[in-house]
Amino acid sequence: MQTLTTTIIPVRWTESALEILDQRLLPGEERYLACRRVEEVAEAIRTLAVRGAPLIGVTAAYGMALAARVAGSRDEVEAYRALLASTRPTAVNLFWALERCRRVMDAVADADLAAALLTEARAIHAEDAAACRAMAAAGVPLFPEGSRVLTHCNTGALATGGIGTALGVIRAAHAAGRVSHVWVDETRPLLQGARLTAWELQRDGIPYRVLCDNMAAALMRAGQVEVVIVGADRITRNGDFANKTGTYGVAALAHAHGIPFYVAAPFSTVDTALADGEAIPVEFRAEDEIRRCGATLLTPADAPAWNPSFDVTPGTLVAGFVTERGVVRPPFA
Repeated sequence: MQTLTTTIIPVRWTESALEILDQRLLPGEERYLACRRVEEVAEAIRTLAVRGAPLIGVTAAYGMALAARVAGSRDEVEAYRALLASTRPTAVNLFWALERCRRVMDAVADADLAAALLTEARAIHAEDAAACRAMAAAGVPLFPEGSRVLTHCNTGALATGGIGTALGVIRAAHAAGRVSHVWVDETRPLLQGARLTAWELQRDGIPYRVLCDNMAAALMRAGQVEVVIVGADRITRNGDFANKTGTYGVAALAHAHGIPFYVAAPFSTVDTALADGEAIPVEFRAEDEIRRCGATLLTPADAPAWNPSFDVTPGTLVAGFVTERGVVRPPFA
């Protein structure tokens, strides 16, 4: 398989700041936030300026390197670690990366802390890029030649430290002639598919078409989808997993139409402490994300809204998890 690369750099460390590509502005504007304080990194994660479970972990690790640079004491660094941990409760990669940083803190002297945490952050970043390449190679054989594939949310370079999880697999399968077309769910309410996945596919020259989330059923019934592949924010031991809201519905539809449904995620997304999806903490976000699209009001101004950022899909609907160690098939436990 050819080596796939990307020119998209969602986070970058400089001598003066951690720079984060503000995904809230895409596709209209490419602007980097220069985060010189850990509070700014935390806010970027919380407000989805940076997002995607693997990339959240990478960004948090760089946030810890920044913490060691600006903090006056080890206790202050630990307080910054708690702040970063409070930003997004569902994405387990966040806590995995922060735990790695904690172990580094326990192992080095104060004088070496800043350098050691930056080294660890760069290692986490590089490991994620390598995991994306390995997932891409493992996932290519899952696609019949010329497949039309449907995906939900954004799982590409904007969500990871490399070429992407599910979108990285799609990139590799397209390069191998196994994917001819990508159906992109818009992903309400924040439109990560319509704004971000479409932007990445267009840059890559991969044929795609955006559809409203409620159109997937008709598309599958018309025989226009051969494979579905998505990402994940947390996977439990029995294969239940949390992903962007709407994923459960796509999985149920794929099952009803006999379409294989795959999940691409690194092993850092597996939470071995949880037996099943009932224990996954699901983040709820501001009701205005439902009521508005940008500045445009879509509902009565005070309309009550239900806005979980994630839903939990049963592992019984998953044909396999594409990981950097290969494809894991049922039974998952």
